[in-house]
Amino acid sequence: MDKRLLATVDIGSHSCILLIAAFEPAESTTALRHPREGEDPLAVAQVSADENTSTAETEGVEPRKVLVPKLQKVEICRLGEDIYDSGRISEEKIQDLCRIMTKFRMDLHALGVELKAAAMTEAMRRAENQEEVLDAVEKALWMRPRIISGEEEAALTYRSVKEWHGEGIVTIDIGGGSTEISNGATGFSIPVGALKMFKAMGPIPGPEYKKFVKETFKEVSFKGMTKKPVYLIGGTGTALAMVFKNLSQFDYKAIEGLEMSLADLEAVTTRISNLSKELRAMLPGLENGRSDVIICGLFWLRSLLEKLRVETFRISTAGLRFGLLYEN
Repeated sequence: MDKRLLATVDIGSHSCILLIAAFEPAESTTALRHPREGEDPLAVAQVSADENTSTAETEGVEPRKVLVPKLQKVEICRLGEDIYDSGRISEEKIQDLCRIMTKFRMDLHALGVELKAAAMTEAMRRAENQEEVLDAVEKALWMRPRIISGEEEAALTYRSVKEWHGEGIVTIDIGGGSTEISNGATGFSIPVGALKMFKAMGPIPGPEYKKFVKETFKEVSFKGMTKKPVYLIGGTGTALAMVFKNLSQFDYKAIEGLEMSLADLEAVTTRISNLSKELRAMLPGLENGRSDVIICGLFWLRSLLEKLRVETFRISTAGLRFGLLYEN
């Protein structure tokens, strides 16, 4: 077994993600601060890394280490569909989930990698049959996942991005059933996600969306989070970046730190919205059911960015699965 490799499993409302990663010196991976407007993220990463290495050598300590992904596998589970329909996760969905977990376990066994943590989020926070699902997943994965709160999810997600891009940022994690926002000092979860919106409004939100947003934001405070550099995490952000850059396959190095403007977001949203369901599903990053929920996710992202009062944002491929390893 390669003891440098560690793994986590993130079981969300829309998808499940297996991460295999290793801690490596920061100079080979990432920046210690977020790029300022107009700066090249890769150039900033190199400068920050050089400074980090120099300081470490001067003080006689090891360079700071951060997580570097080695393998990431995504499987669509759509657990949230059952929650919004019946409040429970159905037997069929549980069986599908167990098949995914069994595949993940077998992958880890074949590679000789230790599973350090597994977590479940919004769908399980709301499920009436939590213990039934946990028991089934434990048998398939050989580890009992823990159900984490929205606030904990926000904190762990922020930590994962902060380690790559530094302090002074705000993170938005748009999932299938909820959205987590954090500035490091405070964080919260809004029970709105791309899959939940799709179930309520269909693939393209209509006139009802304006009322929906107004009602949603009634009791949400963005105090201390406005006009700061924003990093978008989650499947919505990854799919958005892949379509924007016309990437044929996921490449975290090509996406990480990518800067986009509100105009860019609007252009991609319009492009996707004008396609038929069949053509949307052929776009990179929109396979396996993502094409159904992506437009809802982009509408929601635009509303959040307006509340945060920013004109640009960056994409990050980090997330809860990384935060779980920093926690461990």
